[in-house]
Amino acid sequence: MFKPKKESQNEAEFVFIEDLVPEDHLLRKVDKYIDFSFIGEKVRPFYSEKNGRPSDPIMLFKMMFIGYFYGIRSERQLEREVQMNVAYRWFLGLKLNDPVPDHSTISWNRRTRFKDTNIFQEIFDEIVLQAINHKMVGGRVLFTDSTHLKANANKHKFTRQEVEMETREYIDELNKAIDEDRSNHGKKPLKDREEVTETKEIRKSTTDPDCGFMSRDNKQEMFCYLDHRTTDMKFNIITDAYVTPGNVHDSVPYLSRLDRQIERFRFKVEAVALDSGYLTNPICKGLHDRSIFGVIAHRRFQPTKGLFPKWKFTYDKEKDVYVCPNGQELVYRTTTREGYREYKSDAKKCSECPLLKECTRSKNKQKVITRHVWEEFKEKVRLNRLSLSGKMLYKLRKEKVERSFADSKELHGLRYCRLRGLHNASEQVLLTAACQNMKKIAMHLAKLG
Repeated sequence: MFKPKKESQNEAEFVFIEDLVPEDHLLRKVDKYIDFSFIGEKVRPFYSEKNGRPSDPIMLFKMMFIGYFYGIRSERQLEREVQMNVAYRWFLGLKLNDPVPDHSTISWNRRTRFKDTNIFQEIFDEIVLQAINHKMVGGRVLFTDSTHLKANANKHKFTRQEVEMETREYIDELNKAIDEDRSNHGKKPLKDREEVTETKEIRKSTTDPDCGFMSRDNKQEMFCYLDHRTTDMKFNIITDAYVTPGNVHDSVPYLSRLDRQIERFRFKVEAVALDSGYLTNPICKGLHDRSIFGVIAHRRFQPTKGLFPKWKFTYDKEKDVYVCPNGQELVYRTTTREGYREYKSDAKKCSECPLLKECTRSKNKQKVITRHVWEEFKEKVRLNRLSLSGKMLYKLRKEKVERSFADSKELHGLRYCRLRGLHNASEQVLLTAACQNMKKIAMHLAKLG
């Protein structure tokens, strides 16, 4: 009954490697439906046509794709996996006895040949274009969010540095709006003040200086990068992946990355759904200027305990005044350099008001309400969020972009950065996103037959 098998490790067999790979294997579908020929043209400028040994850059990138498809942690491990896995060899076009490319080849190309190039972004874009050609991208409704990637850095090893605060892209437009608003209210233009370089103190990692220290409520403090990602509504194809240090606010790169997608892929964006971190006046104004229906999560008011919240004061657009809960009007006084209009109450009337203790604690018994010059655009976005279509879009957000993040972390090993430096973190994010898109394209086309 229990007859021992004869030793067969040293027996010779005549087999076809094609027969050893299952018909429904993922790499079979990827090889059939994804066109990798563009890689050769993209990397041609980085290779010498006269000197050096002949190389196959397509095999090199396909080997990297295997690592990102299956969340293989390192290039050394990737080399060992390719040596043992028949399906990987088949995908790369290697015979059973062919030598596998050394892991150092991948790292050398990263450090030298592809250093300071845009090759990984171009590869990602080409995969998105293939998805567009297969009619898997609509380009009308987009979902954007960000997630943190733990940097390969010790959070206890850092120095404190004073750095200059970056000037926001919209500052010139805001200054123009402030001058126009003051003019409409009969106020003199603000005097040009001396340029003062504003600085802030940050923690700079001594291990990976490119990453940023993230300190948020209910989240672990650590050095990390942020993966800003946009997905399309139709098949959840990732249309943009952009990496910044962890101390950059979500809203900072948003409008420029949105414009890039519109220009690069010729999207006709009609609506976007975003998290509450994007609910800022410049973004609401930018969406209005682009005629895009913006749905952004509501940000809860946090009033001073014991005092009326701001929403208790009603804004009358025709009179340009705020009306307090007791019916008194707060009239316009000035517009500040920061772009906020100030509305102030009559101190004499406030001193006799029975609701004074619930309204203000100021010594002069005067209530001050501020309103940004672009506040009306934020109010429109809030109304969008409460509309029927807005509720539907925001409900889909967690099924689209948040699902994309979950897949990349759970299935493709994107929980932390394997390498150090912003360029290397971008490589990991872009190639992971490209592999997610390839997987979706291949699986969808395989279903269609």
